[in-house]
Amino acid sequence: MKKWTRWQDWVVVVAGAYAALSTTWVTGTTMSMNLMVGLGALMVVVGIWSVAMPRLVSLEWILAAVSALMVVAPWLGSYASSYATASWVSWICGAVGLVASLWAIAPAMHMRHETHGGTRAAH
Repeated sequence: MKKWTRWQDWVVVVAGAYAALSTTWVTGTTMSMNLMVGLGALMVVVGIWSVAMPRLVSLEWILAAVSALMVVAPWLGSYASSYATASWVSWICGAVGLVASLWAIAPAMHMRHETHGGTRAAH
């Protein structure tokens, strides 16, 4: 798989961008807006980095971790019970990012294995 072609990473980028941009039309607290913008922007940056460097399996794990943080952000930021729309945006964008990033781990590992020839170097 070539650079810029792994669709799973693009899905994470779109989910992160939606979460970050949704703060312009979703009502929430300062904490909820900061979490949504911060984690959403982080999903976008790491997602683009992952698309540019598709052999780095570690980036997929980082995307999964950031997406998982987006899922739990409503409870971390104490807005789960007060701001339903902001909470749902966080949960959905985080879940979409988490599923897509976990789905991209196998192709990234496959690419890494092909690149290294599947053999270990003797020391």
